[in-house]
Amino acid sequence: MPESPRNPPFARAAVNTRPVALAFRLIALAVILTGIIRYSEVLSGVPDWSTLLFYTMLSNLLCLAWMLMLVVRTIVDLRHRGASGTSTPSPRWSGAVMMAITVTMLIYLVVLVPTRVADGDGDIFSLTDTLIHVVTPCLLILDWLLFVPKGAFRWADPLRWTLIPYAYLAFAFAFGAVGGEFTPGQKYPYPFMNVDALGIGGVALWLVALTVALIVVGFIYVLVDRALAALGRAQLSGDLDD
Repeated sequence: MPESPRNPPFARAAVNTRPVALAFRLIALAVILTGIIRYSEVLSGVPDWSTLLFYTMLSNLLCLAWMLMLVVRTIVDLRHRGASGTSTPSPRWSGAVMMAITVTMLIYLVVLVPTRVADGDGDIFSLTDTLIHVVTPCLLILDWLLFVPKGAFRWADPLRWTLIPYAYLAFAFAFGAVGGEFTPGQKYPYPFMNVDALGIGGVALWLVALTVALIVVGFIYVLVDRALAALGRAQLSGDLDD
């Protein structure tokens, strides 16, 4: 079936074959689910439900839900629209989910790993940590690079994307303020949020620095999106000239 107006030729992705996208997404879904199961210890018989209080788990669950939606959409499109083309509920929402899990990866690599190294923790890249902090983000980024139409991102999107981590910050600070504990005796989920140790000014500086870094990464995604869209249009133009 030819491309529909919702999926014009100039918006094509790098790979426009649904069976390939479906295979990748099924594998990604299984890997993301494996990381979540290991992190929550669901199969141990004594699940660690406190993991649901952490941004790491919530962002991985978001990725699991999104990847499941992608799998379903790809299967439906494969049946009704054929093997050629792309399948995603929304390229811009794909960017939002990708950015939400990028936050998880960057904070882990830039903030948490150095802190744990300084504390003498030698198990920083265990299989579980690697799955939920590195592999899942890379799978979402790869899915966007390979299978999502380009040219949809807007310059304001990086600012909008910060709403997801900031919603978590609001929850985490509120939860700690009313006496909630993320782990026994710990009312802050991450060290850069520890007002008792860093003071309000110190936490504010961390949040400003992390926000700037994340917005910069967001703009890099927008630039890549626009560059790939322009490349796709140029290739299409060349094909038409031939």
